[in-house]
Amino acid sequence: MREFEVIADEVDYIIALKPAGVSFHSEDGAGFVVQLEKQVGYKLFSVHRLDKVTSGLLILAKSSKAANLFTQKFVGREVEKIYLALISKKPNKKQGWIKGDMVKSRRGAHKLLKSQESPAVTRFYSKSIAAGLRGVILKPFTGKTHQLRVAMKSLSAAIVGDELYGGVPAARVYLHAYALRFSWDGQQQCYYATPKDGDEFIKLINHEDFANWRNPWQLEW
Repeated sequence: MREFEVIADEVDYIIALKPAGVSFHSEDGAGFVVQLEKQVGYKLFSVHRLDKVTSGLLILAKSSKAANLFTQKFVGREVEKIYLALISKKPNKKQGWIKGDMVKSRRGAHKLLKSQESPAVTRFYSKSIAAGLRGVILKPFTGKTHQLRVAMKSLSAAIVGDELYGGVPAARVYLHAYALRFSWDGQQQCYYATPKDGDEFIKLINHEDFANWRNPWQLEW
């Protein structure tokens, strides 16, 4: 069994790093949560999730009481999440809002509509980091399935490796949950973790302009 990195071990919860390619729920074998429970030696309560193809930070509560509090925070949009992604094509716009209703499409995919009755809402910034490669930093304001993957597809710039949405083939889908911020027991908590795998992500992290994204809360969201 592989060992996962625990970013923070707090009284009521832990923050752990899920690798790309590991299922959150148990499917063919033990999922991320089950494996992490065996690693730490106690019961964990999931309060949000990441797609199998997505790496990054996850909050796991240590009790049902803490899980209920986190659930309330997520429902109230009190947990802020920041993601990093890579795209190979120039998007229809370099930054701004992406809004629209989402519906199921073919092969397990979703698509973004122009209507906004109950829209998925995302704000993003992008910058060129190499020939044919752009870094993207995104903040979702809603929690729809595949939201960020569909958002970039809607700009004609699917995430690298995300072949379900037309991205160029790669060793992994280049989407990573980079930062979390929320209030707990009256204190503001912030957590960060840069991607651990993916050569193209290394190009983004080592790029001189990434300094402006290291503290994403300074950006205008």
